[in-house]
Formats: sequence, C-alpha cells, structure tokens
Amino acid sequence: MGRVTERRKVIRIRDGAVSTRPDTLVAEEPMEIRLNGRALAITMRTPGDDFALAAGFLVSEGVLGAASDVQNIVYCAGATADGSNTYNVVDVKTAPGVVIPDITLERNVYTTSSCGLCGKASLDAVRTTARWPITDTPPVRVEPELLADLPDRLRAAQRVFDRTGGLHAAALFTEDGELLDIREDVGRHNAVDKLVGRALQSGSLPLSRTILLVSGRASFELAQKAVMAGIPVLAAVSAPSSLAVDLAVETGLTLVGFLRGSSMNVYAGEDRIALRTAAAQG
Repeated sequence: MGRVTERRKVIRIRDGAVSTRPDTLVAEEPMEIRLNGRALAITMRTPGDDFALAAGFLVSEGVLGAASDVQNIVYCAGATADGSNTYNVVDVKTAPGVVIPDITLERNVYTTSSCGLCGKASLDAVRTTARWPITDTPPVRVEPELLADLPDRLRAAQRVFDRTGGLHAAALFTEDGELLDIREDVGRHNAVDKLVGRALQSGSLPLSRTILLVSGRASFELAQKAVMAGIPVLAAVSAPSSLAVDLAVETGLTLVGFLRGSSMNVYAGEDRIALRTAAAQG
C-alpha cells in the first residue's frame, strides 16, 4: 500500500553552502472511486483512510447517509502489468434497497489536490440532495476566543505536516472546543471527506453540534461538504469564495474566514458567534 510519506534526494543550498540530503515528501497518488462496480470519480490523495475517503465523498454526493447504507467497501485490482493490487481503486457497494440519486456514473469526474471536484453542481442541487437541514437546537454558540484557539490546536495535531510541510488538514471540534478527529491529506477536500466518512462509519452523522476547521481557504465544495454532513459551523484560516458565502447564507451555515490569531471575518450565520454588544455595534 502507498505510504503517507516518501523520501527523495534534494540538493540543499543554505547561505551559499551546497549539500545533498534526503528529504521527506508527502505522498500523492490517484484513487479511483467506484460505486457498485461502476467508475464514479478519480481523486488525487494522500494514501490512508481510503475507505473513509470514499464514504465521505459519497456522503457529499448525496449517496450515503448512514453506515447501514454500505454493504462493503473493498480495494479492487489495480492496472498493473502483473495484475497486482495497487490499493488505488476503491469500490463502495451499497446495501440492498439504497436508492442511488440521479448522478452520472459515467461522467469520469477528475478531482485535483488543489481545487477538488471540478464542475460542481449548482446551489439548487445541494439544496435538493441535502439529507439534513442545518438544525442545531438549542443553537450552537461559539465564543470568538474559542475559535481563535482552534488553528493552533489543529497545527499541533498535524503529525505528517511536521515531517513534510506539504499537507492540508481538517479537524472536527465540539462546540466546547474538544478535538474529535483530525485528518491530513494533500487535498483539503479529501481531508474533509475522510472526517465525514469516519463519522458515517461510526454512526455519528449528522454532525449537528460540531465545528469544522480547515487549513487554507473555504471553497464552495468545502461548504457543500459541511452542509451535506449537517455541520453548523465551518471555519477556515484563509478566505472563502463568493459561492461558498452564497451557499452558507442560503443553508444557514456559519462561515468564518481569515481565522488568524484573535482576528477573523464572519461571512454568514453570525447568530452562532457570541459577539459582544459593543463589537456588534462597531
């Protein structure tokens, strides 16, 4: 099976001095996701938690909603000359009676590690396929000071990043700031899928009282994945896209961006952020 990291020789230049040394790099390999034996998507990912990645991807596509929807997940033989398993093809077989939504299985979707799934559906498609509206009763209330602490806690838990400097991460926290799970991947969308897939496998969906924190920016796709998992709060250390904000406003998702130190921007769902009166008036 592919490893999370690989070693490569690098020429290092420091203050004019040249040396040769091995360097640790994050592994990136393609993974094909099949649904009931039919090819659905190819994603570039860091090997590891592949079954959770496939399951989480299918949650975001509206196919799966509970562990009981899955009959099994298996690796398929890869495309090697000798027929050996590459562990880069995963087939998800749904349980009898699971209704597959209207998705095109022959679309040959390709997802990249930088932008995720290309050509995502419109807001209307997300609205019609979401299993759980974002309903947190009583409403989740998050102190800004708690949000401000989360990026440091995310960074401290990134074990592979410390060795490579080349991974994104996504973490789930309770509304009180307790770390529930963290996943790393070369693609931030894959890291979120791994989190959601593990939640599906453990019977924890919907994630109705959690905070999702992602490294980097908050794209439409990440906002969509949060909505499809029933997550009420999405925070990112960088900027959101305009479409991510539109989706957050429409679905009731709380969207926080530029979460750095004690500073942050709240783009939608500010009712869940415990803002001080003076700050709100200012």
